[in-house]
Amino acid sequence: MTKRMDLSVTILLALTILVGATAFLKDRSLPLQGLYASGRLFGSVWIELLLGFLIAGILEVLLAPSQVAEWLGTDASMRGILVGWAAGLILPGGPYLLFPIAANLFKHGAAPGVLITLITAKTLISPIRVLTYEAPLLGWPLTLARCLPAVLLPPILGVLGQWLFNLFMKK
Repeated sequence: MTKRMDLSVTILLALTILVGATAFLKDRSLPLQGLYASGRLFGSVWIELLLGFLIAGILEVLLAPSQVAEWLGTDASMRGILVGWAAGLILPGGPYLLFPIAANLFKHGAAPGVLITLITAKTLISPIRVLTYEAPLLGWPLTLARCLPAVLLPPILGVLGQWLFNLFMKK
């Protein structure tokens, strides 16, 4: 896991340098403007990030790794996929909550297929988004035509994702 984290940091650092250099070559004031824009963005999302990490940390001390492995581990099979599916459909919040929780569950033994199911369910179907934006703006026929297949897709992607993860890990 540490090697992947180091690779991610290396890629992000390289992209930051590349984008910064490109901005600098275009106009020397752009990197500073970008820094200010980054500060504004961080100022608008820091509370969500903090709360997401706090919830993930609290879950880490509430859930024993053995519990996570029992309910969401590779041996949990379809039960884990179904738990991940249900959790993804009802989990409130956005990516600031979802990904710290998913990373924490993965660290404590949740199977990749379960996490793929959870992430897919959460990102494809958000009851709050459906009720507040999608249905009112697009209408119920289009919303239902999109949501019904989207509700059924996460377990399929979880099983397929677990198979692919196992395949990638054999190399």
